[in-house]
Amino acid sequence: MNTTLSWIKAYVPELSCTDQEYCDAMTMSGTKVESYERLDRNLEKIVVGQIEKIEKHPDADKLIVCQVNIGAETIQIVTGAPNVKEGDKVPVVLDGGKVAGGHDGGPLPEEGISIKAGKLRGVPSNGMMCSIEELGSSRDMYPEAPENGIYIFSDDVEVGSDAIDALGLRDTVFEYEITNNRIDCFSILGIAREAAVTFHKPFVPPVVNVHENGENVNDYIKVEVKDPDLCPRYCARVCTNIKIAPSPKWMQRRLAASGIRPINNLVDITNYVMEEYGQPMHAYDLSTIAGGQIIVRRAKDGDEFQTLDGQVRKLDSEVLMICDAEKEVGIAGIMGGENSKITDDVKTVLFEAACFNGTNIRKSAKRIGLRTDASGKFEKGLDPNNSVEAINRACQLIQELGCGDVVGGIVDVCAPLKERVRIAFEPERINALLGTQIPEAEMLDYFKQLEFDYDADKKELIIPTFRQDIEGFADVAEEVARFHGYDKIPTTLPSGEATTGKLSFKLRIEEKARDIAEYCGFSQGMCYSFESPKVFDKLLLDQDDVLRKAVTIANPLGEDFSVMRTISLNGILTSLATNYNRRNKDVKLYELGNVYLPESVPVTTLPEERMQFTLGFYGDGDFYTMKGVIEEFLESIGMKDKKEYDPKAGKNFLHPGRQANIIYGGKVLGYLGEVHPEVLDNYGIGTKAYVAVLDMPEIIPFATFDRKYEGIAKYPAVTRDISMVVPREILVGQIEAVIAQRGGKILESYALFDIYEGSQIKAGFKSVAYTLTFRAKDRTLEDADVSAAMKKILNGLQGLGIELRQ
Repeated sequence: MNTTLSWIKAYVPELSCTDQEYCDAMTMSGTKVESYERLDRNLEKIVVGQIEKIEKHPDADKLIVCQVNIGAETIQIVTGAPNVKEGDKVPVVLDGGKVAGGHDGGPLPEEGISIKAGKLRGVPSNGMMCSIEELGSSRDMYPEAPENGIYIFSDDVEVGSDAIDALGLRDTVFEYEITNNRIDCFSILGIAREAAVTFHKPFVPPVVNVHENGENVNDYIKVEVKDPDLCPRYCARVCTNIKIAPSPKWMQRRLAASGIRPINNLVDITNYVMEEYGQPMHAYDLSTIAGGQIIVRRAKDGDEFQTLDGQVRKLDSEVLMICDAEKEVGIAGIMGGENSKITDDVKTVLFEAACFNGTNIRKSAKRIGLRTDASGKFEKGLDPNNSVEAINRACQLIQELGCGDVVGGIVDVCAPLKERVRIAFEPERINALLGTQIPEAEMLDYFKQLEFDYDADKKELIIPTFRQDIEGFADVAEEVARFHGYDKIPTTLPSGEATTGKLSFKLRIEEKARDIAEYCGFSQGMCYSFESPKVFDKLLLDQDDVLRKAVTIANPLGEDFSVMRTISLNGILTSLATNYNRRNKDVKLYELGNVYLPESVPVTTLPEERMQFTLGFYGDGDFYTMKGVIEEFLESIGMKDKKEYDPKAGKNFLHPGRQANIIYGGKVLGYLGEVHPEVLDNYGIGTKAYVAVLDMPEIIPFATFDRKYEGIAKYPAVTRDISMVVPREILVGQIEAVIAQRGGKILESYALFDIYEGSQIKAGFKSVAYTLTFRAKDRTLEDADVSAAMKKILNGLQGLGIELRQ
């Protein structure tokens, strides 16, 4: 976005500052100025001169000697310009002055070119007449300038006056970096409004009064919008008796400085309003609009349309078109059609100012391969309320420039507009957020200049529709900060209670899992969350196993990465296989990673993500080695109670006689076991391997890092050993459950110290021996206390078919 300072001052007439001050202040208030360039850079001592007499140079056929009146005196200048004649008024740089350069078409010198009096082929020359390029400008800004030659002023300029002022070059062009949410600042009026508030000066927008000719626009045009979701507002006005001519120089200069090439008064008016109001406009030759009717509708798939640039565009049903009663005449928000373009013979013009769906315009421009200045504005989402003001401004300019007559009335097809946003005004909260003490009245003054209304009864700010970026409290606070001045906000210490940063409880448990695994010799593995559906067959999962219901990736890298994993074992087993095939011995790996469990397939909601702690090893160790690692981890996070192991885990991928569910507090936390030989073959592992998987969400409720102090026991302990003959099918866990249940409060601990099977024990039985420790906290135990507890324990064990060994 480019603007000249003079154009900004047209709406902020009291603005007075240097270019650098303007740049700094606007950037600090949030309208970032990327760069600026003075149009009169390196132009010094240049006046308007009038050629009074021309003579041939005595020694050069291509040079002439001119006597030039510069007001106070007449000076002699030798030139080779072919386009000057006596009576012409031209820009003259005097002795000791400077020009920008550029006469050779190259880049302008940084310091300009100094001009000094001298002789050309023996004839004195006391200055130089200038082309528009030597003044640092171009024919885009001054189309009346000759392509090669001296710039000729019109007769109304005063001889001896400042030529730079006469050319309007005492100006600066600013380039802004506007964020997409500030659509209001993609206009001169938006930038001017920001400047007015920044410098605390009055903002004076143009006063729009349209003098109509007494006719009715409805007699000329009818408008129907068939897709109001894509076109919430469409405004149309008609102008008659159109006279095509060049636009005035002030308009040409402003457009050229903004990067728009002047064409003629009609086209320049639409471009001028687009820059001034940020509202793209389009003009149609009304004689080309069949049936006097405009219909806004979607195109049909396969349609083709020739735009003003002569290109044929392929359309589809997502592209919005402007049509008449018979044909398409324009692509909405992008470009008009060749079949309705304005020619020099136009007599009656239809002006269009509309608001289109920004997302649709952006996608349509990309789809048809055509992005224009208009589409660049529409795609950001325009304010529908801006359309009427902009089209009226265009009609006002039509009258003021003598371009035609304005037909009375306006056709305005408008869907219900959104109500203005209301946001609570909370000055105390704003000050608390900013760390300031800005008075409430000062804040309200900022909002008044920004054209926010204030409902004092409800203490609410009513946001103007052109500020679509203001949505909540933070946006309101930002406005106060911007115009109070970020540099004026004092440095303060943070308020509130100081806290110490730390890991969350969940992360502390995961950290402990890593520590224990690594202390036990495991290395961390990193496994993919994307897997192949073939994994389920490699792990011998049943066809109806719920783990086969996996989330399928819409755009996978390949079949091997086409589903989200529902079981974590594949990654560990694949890594173990890689190590085994590379002849690495005694490999131990662990992983903390998520599995993804959908509620149903195909998915309608996001799957559940469950963190799992997976361990696997082969080589040195066995089932009980893995069991020890699991118990070490669980005890390290405060799970001191007895862990149970259910051998009926039912995992197809584990050895049927060497697997178990891990149970704590009645909840299954995971499983461990030896990998099934067939699964080992599927992965190419030629030795026994052991795995364990813990479901972290099931562990967290039981975990604690609290430590309770217990004093040293005051009273002695009593120990008893029991040796039992136990049926082979009875598990140690069943025995311990009876001991714990029947030992009572005085049972302090118990420990298995021997298991024996051999010829001294009858067939189908085994010998199991335990040490039991009894202690009371408030007294010394008597033999009767311990005997009573032992009796209860033995009675319970007998119920399992267990006998005391004699």
